[in-house]
Amino acid sequence: MGERNVNELVKKCKASGLKITPQRVAIYKEVLHSSEHPSAESIYKAVKGTHPNISFDTVNRTLLTFAEIGLIQIVEGSGDVRRFDPNTDRHHHFRCMECGAIIDFDHKKYDHLDIPKEIQEKFIVKKIAVVIEGICHRCRKGL
Repeated sequence: MGERNVNELVKKCKASGLKITPQRVAIYKEVLHSSEHPSAESIYKAVKGTHPNISFDTVNRTLLTFAEIGLIQIVEGSGDVRRFDPNTDRHHHFRCMECGAIIDFDHKKYDHLDIPKEIQEKFIVKKIAVVIEGICHRCRKGL
């Protein structure tokens, strides 16, 4: 992932006609500095310490707006809560079915999957993202 910082937030918000608010900056910083793919709930808990009047709804809507303008990606899988990823470069995910960890990985063959003809005829494919689910190395050691 390329070097990301608040300048990216400012640039994308201005291009989208959005105000740069202290709450938006705090939410973006939390996503950027998370070592995991955080949920809206975990971001909310972290930001609430410095912004006690912020609501969960504001955090959730802000994260969805960030995804719409291309600042972050949404990672969903198997009925889990929505998680967010600051890495907007092309990549894929491995999701542990035991602990819920999400791990980024690159695989060039997945970047260029053949799209079935019936899908190409009916839809416009804009993104290919593979999610592999299984047991991570930490949980596997515990089995």
